[in-house]
Amino acid sequence: MSLWLLGGRFCTHKTEISKAMKGIQLYCSSVTSGRQHVNGVDLYYEQTGRGSHAVLLLPGALGSAQTDFGPQLKSLNKEMFTVVGWDPRGYGCSRPPERDFLPDFFERDAKDAVDLMKALGFHKFSLLGWSDGGITALIAAAKNPGLINKMVVWGSNAYVSQQDISIYNAIRDVSKWSARMRQPMEEMYGAELFAKTWEGWVDGISQFALRPEGNICMDLLPSISCPTLIIHGEKDPMVPSFHPPYLLKHIRGSRLHLMPEGKHNLHLRFADEFNKLVEIFLDE
Repeated sequence: MSLWLLGGRFCTHKTEISKAMKGIQLYCSSVTSGRQHVNGVDLYYEQTGRGSHAVLLLPGALGSAQTDFGPQLKSLNKEMFTVVGWDPRGYGCSRPPERDFLPDFFERDAKDAVDLMKALGFHKFSLLGWSDGGITALIAAAKNPGLINKMVVWGSNAYVSQQDISIYNAIRDVSKWSARMRQPMEEMYGAELFAKTWEGWVDGISQFALRPEGNICMDLLPSISCPTLIIHGEKDPMVPSFHPPYLLKHIRGSRLHLMPEGKHNLHLRFADEFNKLVEIFLDE
């Protein structure tokens, strides 16, 4: 869930891409952008760096490369890494199509993400997944062991509990959010579409609670073979503390790093610390 967002300049439809990219270039020099036709849709992406180690950034719910990963696109080591951020179908600048939340939406995003990287010419790459993007990363890594080098996930869960459902329902009505919290999403989607899409997301993520044990991707975790770093902010209000240990237990050889002051957006709030932690892990 990309509930705590980095403000910035957003493109709301195709005709605004060039104007948005002008703002992005000021914010993050050396970023290039484009669209790649993948699985029947045009997926928007941003790319920076020239390192031999390719890294894909996977955003949270309703998020995009620029809203969710500005400090990573700007500051991850460009000599070590080639960093790609993408907007999943129906999010950000990967519209149309309108976003939907069918029961397989995480699997669909995982396939889109992997196929995008292959279409861009990357034959092996690492994954950095936040929140919903972390779930997508878990699925992608489990289903494509030969393609994934390493993986970092944070703010993510493999199942939906009743406590999670209570959290989601508490934030369903975006009119109760502060104006500051709504602004980036309303600038991107417009107020009406944002409210509609967010409610669709709440319903979409809640449907997993109807499955046995609330399963999203529990059964896939043992298939993950890449080195995996799980990061958790101990003050994260969106992800109860029982989720990271579950991932740690069921992903072979994974490790867990706790950030005592971290909340859900720890990679934005503590970007320097986060980026250094990720760089060290990916370079090991």
